[in-house]
Amino acid sequence: MVLNQLCDLKKERQPLALQDMPEPRPADNEILIKVSACSVCHTELDEIEGRTPPPLLPVILGHQVVGRVVDNGKQAKQYRVGDRVGVAWIHSACGQCDFCRTGLENLCGEFRATGRDAHGGYAQYMTVPEGFAYDMPSVFSDAQAAPLLCAGAIGYRSLRLTGLQNGQKLGLTGFGASAHLVLKMVKHRFPDCGIYVFARSAEEREFSRELGAVWAGDTIDEPPQKLHCIIDTTPAWKPVVEGLKMLSPGGRLVINAIRKEEFDKDDLLKLDYPQHLWMEKEIKSVANVARRDVAEFLELAARIPLIPEVQKFAIEDANMALLELKERKIRGAKVLMID
Repeated sequence: MVLNQLCDLKKERQPLALQDMPEPRPADNEILIKVSACSVCHTELDEIEGRTPPPLLPVILGHQVVGRVVDNGKQAKQYRVGDRVGVAWIHSACGQCDFCRTGLENLCGEFRATGRDAHGGYAQYMTVPEGFAYDMPSVFSDAQAAPLLCAGAIGYRSLRLTGLQNGQKLGLTGFGASAHLVLKMVKHRFPDCGIYVFARSAEEREFSRELGAVWAGDTIDEPPQKLHCIIDTTPAWKPVVEGLKMLSPGGRLVINAIRKEEFDKDDLLKLDYPQHLWMEKEIKSVANVARRDVAEFLELAARIPLIPEVQKFAIEDANMALLELKERKIRGAKVLMID
């Protein structure tokens, strides 16, 4: 499923086209993967609509990929043909800069993203440098494993960046693929933490309660207590302003979004310093994922085990899955299945 041009999804309902592309061949340090499943992410909407545009078109989207190795480049020795592997948003980095040498490849100036800077997993085959592929725990099916590679890994990084301690109160704004995995992680790692969910959708709020949220309300609803940390996974600005208001003194808002949309940017003008930012409140963004995040999260997810809720779609129905995500028709993660 190929993106040939950027578009506005409110006007263009078929952004991707089903078409033949040349089968990729692995470079010396790469592996060739036959894709079996690829989860759908909001970042793909940002790519299609031009908020984080691919540098070249056409491009094959998709960065939560599970498949099996079918060929190795001349220097690729890490995996054997038949091994099941995963590929995440981080496709490659320079390996030489200070960020790469300290495990922060996500901040590398030469960071390349799967499905944006290199062809991704909305396809039968793809390539990736062998050092940026991951062993997939056998406890997960292909469909269950796919959303762990971004929704789970970026959720894990977001949770680490909150600095959450057991017994504190965590807010989750938006309750899609990433947030529902964060909730499950917190229940396992920090069993004495109360989890408070803010979501516009009544269905998402009910889903969060089913998974163990102690409170769920709309974005503007005030929880019964101030919160130590909030993770915002929405594409909107209003939850940033509202979230800052809900924080206790010294609290931290972590924004897990590669871009914010423009439709409600005027809400930033409602920012009131004494109410929203004073008392040493913090805002921190999440930028991509490092390899450490993916590897550590997969290990944790297998131990719990953390089984995501998934909705399966045929690869030919990728446009439908993207539009449902755009329209916030979400319960867990949407996964494309590739024959």
